[in-house]
Amino acid sequence: MNNLSTLAVARNSFLNQKQSLALSVSSFENWRQYIYENCGIYFQDNKKYLLESRLQKRIAFLGLESFDHYLDHLKYSTNSSSEKKYLFEAITINETFFFRNQPQLDVLVNTVMPELIAEKKKSGKNKIRIWSAASSSGEEPYSVAIVIWDLIKPRFPNIEFEIVGTDISSAVLDTAKNGVYKEYSIRNAPAYYLKKYFKQNAAGFEILPQIKNMVSFRLLNLYDTMAMKMMMNFDIIYCANVLIYFNADSKIKVVNSLYNSLSKGGYLFIGYSETLHGISKAFKLISFPKTIGYKKE
Repeated sequence: MNNLSTLAVARNSFLNQKQSLALSVSSFENWRQYIYENCGIYFQDNKKYLLESRLQKRIAFLGLESFDHYLDHLKYSTNSSSEKKYLFEAITINETFFFRNQPQLDVLVNTVMPELIAEKKKSGKNKIRIWSAASSSGEEPYSVAIVIWDLIKPRFPNIEFEIVGTDISSAVLDTAKNGVYKEYSIRNAPAYYLKKYFKQNAAGFEILPQIKNMVSFRLLNLYDTMAMKMMMNFDIIYCANVLIYFNADSKIKVVNSLYNSLSKGGYLFIGYSETLHGISKAFKLISFPKTIGYKKE
């Protein structure tokens, strides 16, 4: 066996050993508390195995001996800040695709945007600010940008639009900034938009520059109160499928920050299976065809 083969066998053996690690109950409690304190995500008891499996690969990559050693590494090593981004990437799920919530987009075009633009004109303003607060790899804010470019800008040529996408994972933000997607991401995109606003090449389906330039992306932890204070004066916020990962206290904290980030008269839209019932009474619930929104009055 040559040296390269020997190294490969040794590394595979090492990885298999790491993947057999078990997360003890006490270690799970320590990890759950650490993750909760740093990003607000709360792992229920029945998610112990999920957390265990997601941490194992990172432990193996770093060559550490146990879950406890990895936690110490995060707490006390000199590069703990940079390692946190890999932890967040490991524990978050980034399931998304273009035009995932068509009823929300229909409401944006037909009701919310005309209302907001009319209010802007009354106050002598001409800018609409939109925030995709858990943008993942960018499909949501780019979907918003496409319908605005295609259906709103021709009707309101003097209105300026700013769209910001944020996420806790730098890896998915890199994909978003690149703007190239596989068939899985565009599977729900109407053929008209796919043909008009994407260019197919060897890498996949690439967003055209006029759409890509409408959206900026930045790293953000929604649980970071100080960082959230920098996200102000938005007219529309999308925050879909995020609250389901938080416990009640975390939800209250994050939703309160989102409320503060909205301008008066602005709208918050969340996921299909999410609700603000029992979380916040600050918003006015607005019923739209096939969807709901929360308005800051």
